[in-house]
Amino acid sequence: MVGREYERRGITKDGAKLIMTVSSASVPKFTIICNSSHGAGTYAMSGRAFDPRFVFSWPNSQISAMGAEQAAGVLTHVKARQLARNGGRLSEQELAGIREPVLEEYRERSSAYYATSELWDDGILDPVDTRTALAIALSASLNAPIDAPQYGVFRM
Repeated sequence: MVGREYERRGITKDGAKLIMTVSSASVPKFTIICNSSHGAGTYAMSGRAFDPRFVFSWPNSQISAMGAEQAAGVLTHVKARQLARNGGRLSEQELAGIREPVLEEYRERSSAYYATSELWDDGILDPVDTRTALAIALSASLNAPIDAPQYGVFRM
């Protein structure tokens, strides 16, 4: 959901409302990363920054500030622009030489196993155990009081 059309239709305002709602909610929050979680979506959908009670990952999931393809595209674009300013140009082999290490590093560091080794989540779940883990997490969350919500101003 990137581009002028989404921006014109108000995606930024809608996203801000979602982020304010998630950050202000006082109910227990639980996050399960099932597939890929990159960029702003990681935060908006109650990522670690919004203090969910539990964050779990499935083995095939990925999490990072930016997807591997996007990061490689940005870095090669920046390098090409730097060289173009000085009158230089990158060949296809040189572009690939920049892209491949970035892709490899992002794929390695966005894996669920890397994320859990860095304690970015509370563990990797076998997808068939998700319901049981959520039931235990819900039960555990009932042992702490739930504060009253304190919402900001929603601009419609």
